[in-house]
Amino acid sequence: MRTNAPAPEAPSTRNLKSASASQRQPLSITIGRYSALILWVGFTVLFGILRPDTFLTSVTWRLTISEGVVTAVVALAFLIPLVAGVYDLSVGATMGTGLVLMNWVGINHPGVPLWLAALGVLLACAFVGLCSSIIIVRFRVDSLIATLGVSQVLLAFQLFMSENRQMTGAFDDGWLDLGTRQVMGVPIVALYLLVLALLLWFVLEHTPVGRHLRAVGSNPEAARLAGLGVERLITGSLMCSAMVGGLAGIIFSMKVGTYSSSIGPGLLFPALAAVFFGASQFARRPNVWGTLIAYFALAFGVKGLQLTFGPGTFWIQPLFQGATLLIAVAMASRVVGQTRRSRRLQKDAEQGTATPTGS
Repeated sequence: MRTNAPAPEAPSTRNLKSASASQRQPLSITIGRYSALILWVGFTVLFGILRPDTFLTSVTWRLTISEGVVTAVVALAFLIPLVAGVYDLSVGATMGTGLVLMNWVGINHPGVPLWLAALGVLLACAFVGLCSSIIIVRFRVDSLIATLGVSQVLLAFQLFMSENRQMTGAFDDGWLDLGTRQVMGVPIVALYLLVLALLLWFVLEHTPVGRHLRAVGSNPEAARLAGLGVERLITGSLMCSAMVGGLAGIIFSMKVGTYSSSIGPGLLFPALAAVFFGASQFARRPNVWGTLIAYFALAFGVKGLQLTFGPGTFWIQPLFQGATLLIAVAMASRVVGQTRRSRRLQKDAEQGTATPTGS
């Protein structure tokens, strides 16, 4: 009697299923890719229940977004060279340098148009990025050490320009209006941030420049062997980073108009926390939207804690940001390890698929 037994599965079919299984991700990894959004929603629900009279008001949301724009811009400045595998710890000091230069021009040269002063600030910050790149590329100094040293030089420059005093009263009402007014109920500085984010997202994700920067960050030696100008790309990323940091100082001059030597360095830590937390989101590598969502999720968490526990909780922000940075770095390291393992399994599966069935 003949029976219709199922035909044995071909080795190539088994290999294809193995490859598909290797690419399948656990639920925990999928949730981790959107953990910042989940955290933001969780904070909104939690503090909306605890403090519905203050946290859920449009005033609180507008204020939190407006206060966070400058730090978010600093985070984007740090993100640009990070894509190429370079750390720029001078972004906070560059922001302060842009702010002190704007104030110095406004006080000492009131006849100079402020838009022209802002353009000069961007060029000066680009020169700072060029100097950092020379130290890193030509003299082979580690980027952490090089940019940390540059940040101290910039702080010394700020103290010299300001004579170690607070600078205020440099700008007219028209300039300050560019940073304080609202457009259809949205702080105008949030629109500046959105335009910058869209520009950086397009360049980093949809242009050859962005692909080349990622290649350098992934494996600089392989990128060099592939014919990419590694040194030129690192130099360009550091110059762009410094210019975006200077732009943060310009925006701060529009919002507040006052310089203090403590402003720039104080923004570095929350910016780093946002970038590293955002690196575990969406694309599972440093990216623009992950950075912004991570930052504002944390900002709204801090605001909710401050509203819940009162004005005496000045310790909440550094504690919250410090814990977040540790968790974010751990998450980013875990994601990198899982990504490498997934790629290795996929490569092994593809090699098995390419093996002849008769072998």
